[in-house]
Amino acid sequence: MSFWRLLGNIIWLLTAGLALAISLAVSGVLMFITIIGIPFGIQSFKMAVYVLWPFGTDIVQVTATAPGCIGNVLWFIFGGIPAVILAFLFGVLACITIIGIPFGLQAFRMIPLLAFPFGKQLVPRP
Repeated sequence: MSFWRLLGNIIWLLTAGLALAISLAVSGVLMFITIIGIPFGIQSFKMAVYVLWPFGTDIVQVTATAPGCIGNVLWFIFGGIPAVILAFLFGVLACITIIGIPFGLQAFRMIPLLAFPFGKQLVPRP
């Protein structure tokens, strides 16, 4: 990992990453209460790990399945909209300053994953 990715991840963690990760982890725990919510809880934990340390990780689309498409629709309605709004607002606020532009762009890059997590995989950049 390069110095700049490490520095970006540390600054991200202190500014937005920890708050986003905690909210996603809490929602993941709540989703594990029911059997039907377990797949959604798994996706929530996957996103929590990503928002903690996003620089140096790419989001890759994998083959979509019918349950994944249904899961994406349900996730977007019940959990994706607030997550997307938070990421968008942080992105706009971060882009106000020149130093914050990379963090704002990272927040905007998270929006597709936060909106539709099923059928996406996180892979480290070389």
